[in-house]
Amino acid sequence: MLSTSITPLHTCFYPIPKHFYSPSRSLNLHKKTLPRSSLCSTHFTNKCCFTLSSTHSCSQEQDKHKRDNNNNSTDLDRQNGINWEEFYTSIQEERTQYRENKEDPKFELPNPSGIYTNMWWTDLKAAVGQRINVEGIVSSLGVFSKDKHLAIPHVIVPDIRYIDWTELKKRGFQGVVFDKDNTITVPYSLSLWSPLASSIDQCKSLFGNNIAVYSNSAGLDEYDPDGRKARILERAIGIKVIMHRVKKPAGTAEEIEKQFGCESSRLIMVGDRPFTDIVYGNRNGFLTILTEPLSRAEEPLIVQQVRVLEVALVNRWSSQGMKPVNHTLLPDCQQCVKDEPL
Repeated sequence: MLSTSITPLHTCFYPIPKHFYSPSRSLNLHKKTLPRSSLCSTHFTNKCCFTLSSTHSCSQEQDKHKRDNNNNSTDLDRQNGINWEEFYTSIQEERTQYRENKEDPKFELPNPSGIYTNMWWTDLKAAVGQRINVEGIVSSLGVFSKDKHLAIPHVIVPDIRYIDWTELKKRGFQGVVFDKDNTITVPYSLSLWSPLASSIDQCKSLFGNNIAVYSNSAGLDEYDPDGRKARILERAIGIKVIMHRVKKPAGTAEEIEKQFGCESSRLIMVGDRPFTDIVYGNRNGFLTILTEPLSRAEEPLIVQQVRVLEVALVNRWSSQGMKPVNHTLLPDCQQCVKDEPL
């Protein structure tokens, strides 16, 4: 009785270099073509799979049969002009070249999955960053201690449909800057909240191209480095998205002033967060308008809790008689508020 013991085979595949055929092989290809099944089974399977470890206990008759098969395969290789010595040598050369290139700092290993990995990591950072605003936390400490008035908006409305854009234009304002999430879109959406379309259209008709979005998501270098989200939003709502490096409320109005070509005192900042949009706007001289959030259901729990705290503090400070920074173009800010939405 024959007994056979075989350890698991470990097989590795190497790409076949284009030049592993001998010159005679190239000529023979024009004269004679092997059947597809023969080429795949005999030459690829038998010759491109290298067994790293195997143990066989076979009968003498089986060994003889195996040697005969190998000889027949070798003869077939010679007939078709395959130079296996050159093939093995070329593999070693390519592996050596790969190691040398890998040590070169300019060498980049192609990795299609890396694109998706980077996009996934960017999206994750954006999601976390919108929940935990380090710049906002640091700024809030200053607001609590000595700058409470910066969190008080000039105007409070349910949403932008209650803003009288005609009156603001008459007063000498030259442009409008919108926050994105929960101001003109629901959180994390890249399209306009449809009920606001008529108000946005009226704003465009009065201010022309002097309208922009300045957001802590789309357009922020840290979370939208290639501007992909900004471009999608621009196409959806027809409003320019300003690329910027620093999250609100930190940073200056330099990038916005450059976009509009005027001082920030002639611009309007519209947003839904007192400690980000309003603090940023007041600190940089904008007229500030606070809106209620479009959808609390879409917000993460931590954002909802922080929002409740922000609104409670603003209401408390306002009830204590604290006033927003006076704006020269609009001394009576209630003049730009409509009783009925557009």
